[in-house]
Amino acid sequence: MENKSTLLLNFEAEMEDPRPSLSPTARLFHSPKFSCYIVVRMGCSTWINPQVISAGLKEHLPMHPRFSSIMVKDRNLCGKKRWIQVSVNMEDHVIVPNMDSDMEDADKFVRDYISHLTTSPLDLSKPLWEVHIVNVKTSDAEAVVVIRIHHSMGDGASLMSLLLACTRKTSDPDALPSVPNQRKHEGSSSSDSSVFWWLLLAIWSAVTLIGNTFVDLVLFVATILFLKDTKTPIKGPPGVELTAKRFLHRTVSLDHIKQVKNVMNMTINDVVLGVTQAGLSRYLNYKYAGENEKDEGAKKKGNNLPKSIRLRANILVNLRSASGIQDLADMMAKKSKTKWGNRIGYVLVPFTMALQDDPLDYVRGAKSHIDRKKHSLEAFCTYICANVLTKLIGAKGAGAVAHRVLCNSTLAFTNLIGPLEEISYYGHPVTYIAPNVYGHPHALHIHFQSYVDKMTISLAVDPNVIPDPEKLLDDLEESLKLIHDAVVQKGLNISVSNISGLVV
Repeated sequence: MENKSTLLLNFEAEMEDPRPSLSPTARLFHSPKFSCYIVVRMGCSTWINPQVISAGLKEHLPMHPRFSSIMVKDRNLCGKKRWIQVSVNMEDHVIVPNMDSDMEDADKFVRDYISHLTTSPLDLSKPLWEVHIVNVKTSDAEAVVVIRIHHSMGDGASLMSLLLACTRKTSDPDALPSVPNQRKHEGSSSSDSSVFWWLLLAIWSAVTLIGNTFVDLVLFVATILFLKDTKTPIKGPPGVELTAKRFLHRTVSLDHIKQVKNVMNMTINDVVLGVTQAGLSRYLNYKYAGENEKDEGAKKKGNNLPKSIRLRANILVNLRSASGIQDLADMMAKKSKTKWGNRIGYVLVPFTMALQDDPLDYVRGAKSHIDRKKHSLEAFCTYICANVLTKLIGAKGAGAVAHRVLCNSTLAFTNLIGPLEEISYYGHPVTYIAPNVYGHPHALHIHFQSYVDKMTISLAVDPNVIPDPEKLLDDLEESLKLIHDAVVQKGLNISVSNISGLVV
């Protein structure tokens, strides 16, 4: 989604201090009810050499002091937490589990291994990151790298920039991968005769911006106080943030998504949100059909969805002045407008759960919701409020407020643009990238990650709530196929352009 760069206040600006204090957002991610982690699973097409990975990470650590720092309480500042640089023992952070490389079900082993990681926190006496090297052949890779990082270290855009800095083009081992850039909207020149209409449009735009923001904030406050989503088979119970999570992914064609984007004149974000809306509708219809089977003794065909389901997704919005992935050197530069850290706001987006006769109605509906959210300051306001609350009532109180918002909604949704060409991670060719987040009070987090000409759909689920996530992946994949086929069947002119329509 587009950012409100001209309005963003630099809450996380750090003074030239060798021991900078934690930003309000970083403190929020350490609150008892909102301790979140980012997990990145990368498949490689070769066996992974742990010594090469350790040597590469040791070389890159000086580029980012956060990855060689720990949190300590400053007694001179009433216990305020600061980042303190320490020496890093690579053996504590690069982990190679003992296992049978010829195991019968390597895919299950990797899923269980990552799920087990979610049951224990990172050691706060060490820098808050780990790299796990799992040298087993799975169905889509020869070996797997699992990176676990505490969310206080940075958001998805920051960490993707760091990841790209640790990789090289497969086609040119000495070259850094190209940084994906967003297409800028070119302003059209206005003649004197159109100044009146331009001014009228500007006034109307300002009025609707204020109105949309007011409505969104009222609904956001109502969500904190009493407004809850409908209890559905994908909504987690209280305490869901404490349970072990299961991670799965599925790779689909990015070209198909881009084709729908081009024909329907929308962004890739609109398309993947429409696909998510369609896939969740199919999955919930299947689950409610199972309940009808139990209640009525026979599975009811057709539409089994209850009427008036309130189901909302928390969508994270990048608030930097330049959207998309930035070069790491630019993010680390002093006075950078795309500074490293957690510069994200939240918006609540309603999903329509229905079985549409025309699959394209899902993407049309998603575009309508997102276009309205783009013309609102909800994301900016939630970012500001989170920082202000953290400063006023502390991270524990602010975390409780954020926890309540997420508890009263159903799922989290994110998407992120990835490398435009094939890359290697310290000499190991990467076949896919599947990030996700856990630690927040949702039973379902859906993330879309692009990589060259592929899009990876990554799920983080509570298996106690969603015991069949493979079925959900099937429904998401089938929904994309139906939407793409609907475009083809309508005889629309399809052309594939560059990836510039991907919006975070």
